[in-house]
Amino acid sequence: MLYLSVVVLIPLAAVAVKAASQGPGAFWDAVTNPVSLKALAITLGASLVVAAIGAVMGTLTAWVLVRDRFPGQRFVSALIDLPFALPTIVAGLTLLALYGPDSPFGIHLAYTRVAVVVALLFVTLPFVVRSVQPVLIELDREVEEAAASLGASNAVTLRRVILPALRPAIVSGAALAFARAVGEFGSIVLLAGKVPIASIVIFADIESDAPDAAASLSIVLLVIALVVLFGLRRFGARDAR
Repeated sequence: MLYLSVVVLIPLAAVAVKAASQGPGAFWDAVTNPVSLKALAITLGASLVVAAIGAVMGTLTAWVLVRDRFPGQRFVSALIDLPFALPTIVAGLTLLALYGPDSPFGIHLAYTRVAVVVALLFVTLPFVVRSVQPVLIELDREVEEAAASLGASNAVTLRRVILPALRPAIVSGAALAFARAVGEFGSIVLLAGKVPIASIVIFADIESDAPDAAASLSIVLLVIALVVLFGLRRFGARDAR
């Protein structure tokens, strides 16, 4: 508990105290001004899109890694964890080089919402894959064979047998990806441009000597992340029952 307090609880409490010290009126004004509301709307919208895409593509990637065999499979599996090891600012530089004004492919996405979504997809790639992969490994293949022997098509087996078993892992990975995307900064700071993202607005408030406003918006993001994670735990407990 001491370690948890020093690393997590005390810093979060300090931010909460900073946000509350300005009074409820100033806090409300800081989180409901047009810039903050637009930043929250864009951030949450992009995070939901990223979580939805990650849920589908992450599940497909995990399926290929578990059920298929192909040359370079270990290398591909190692690449999945690259966003965990790579500094996010490096990811931003890489994506800016690929999709910026000097793109070698002629694709200019920088400083748009699409670029933000692409950057968030990169940093959240491992969550669904690594959540679904161990469940697929432990999934009993005999159940699928039994369904096939009873005349079930591949689509029916996927819908009635495989997806129900994978659902908790998919939801867990997607929720973690959403929570990560909400607070992401490093990979999008070079790509967002004038697109208002919550974490960039917080940074701008600090740079403009408005720490109270930055703390207020930070608390909103913290509450959103906690609600998602708490809902994830409740879903997991209910599914286990």
